[in-house]
Amino acid sequence: MRASRLLSLLLLLQTRGRMTARDLADELEVSVRTVYRDVESLSAAGVPVYADRGPDGGYRLLEGYRTRLTGLTTGEAESLFLSGMPGPASQLGLGDVVAAAELKLMAALPPDLRSRAARIRERFHLDAPGWFRAPDDVPHLQAVADAVWNQQRIRVLYRRWAQPQEVERDLEPIGVVLKAGTWYLIARAHHPHPGAPQDDPPPDTPPAHDRAPRTYRVSKILTLEPLPHRFDRPPGFDLAAYWDAYAARFEADSYRDQATVRLSPDGLRRAPILLPPVMARAVHDNAGPPDPTGWTTLTLPVESLRHAHVEFLKLGADVEVIAPPPLRAMMTDTARALADRYLP
Repeated sequence: MRASRLLSLLLLLQTRGRMTARDLADELEVSVRTVYRDVESLSAAGVPVYADRGPDGGYRLLEGYRTRLTGLTTGEAESLFLSGMPGPASQLGLGDVVAAAELKLMAALPPDLRSRAARIRERFHLDAPGWFRAPDDVPHLQAVADAVWNQQRIRVLYRRWAQPQEVERDLEPIGVVLKAGTWYLIARAHHPHPGAPQDDPPPDTPPAHDRAPRTYRVSKILTLEPLPHRFDRPPGFDLAAYWDAYAARFEADSYRDQATVRLSPDGLRRAPILLPPVMARAVHDNAGPPDPTGWTTLTLPVESLRHAHVEFLKLGADVEVIAPPPLRAMMTDTARALADRYLP
């Protein structure tokens, strides 16, 4: 345990530069006294750790000192080669950089870890896009990524779902997210003057002074122009936390309606495969014991009556819609039309 902590301390100093004892203690979740002892142990082992005095002081390594990656555990070395995603990296313009970094990492590993890491690549492959869909065309992704990295404002022509569909926006890009093969930009709108046009989406449109981050699909950016202005990122902005909250809110907002259905035993088995993920999870979570005929009654979230009509048709005769009445009427009309089409 202590050896692992000493290695972590060394790598923190190597990657971040000068750090105070309190910063190191917080990162390693130990006391400041423990950091003092660990630094002494590293110095005794020949690691050139120096302490700078004064208000801006802290611990640092001798300039130019680098440790080899011999401290990696087997699992850590293997996991590094599961994290590489060559497709998305190439879309961001980092394909060659990722490949070069992996080559350097392989060269730095001891022979036994090198062979195990190579076997990981031979046996596991990560493919981000979902099934049965072509990846988005994202010609402006690299420019978006550059603007995020450089904290540079951009002006985009964006196609949204509401009218007018094509709108111009001045944005402060603060992050990009890859979700199921689709790239999203997280950005704040820059309103140069009161009364400037508001951001997407239109329902519950906030006032012009609202600077909350918004989500934009990168494939919907029609044109992009870098602006000669930098911006400050929102203090304490956590991209992963923002995305988790956004995804949960998007899912809840998309499935506001409900439908009560009966599923046959075969329908109950097929529903998790044929229905969208939100509805499939509800089937798993809400299914109670079957009735004497073997059918199960449950309530499922639906995006709209039109969407529910399409989804439940996938289950054919293994589903009966009980409520709401308009959805049951839609299923009845379709069943009658099919009967008229196929019965003599």
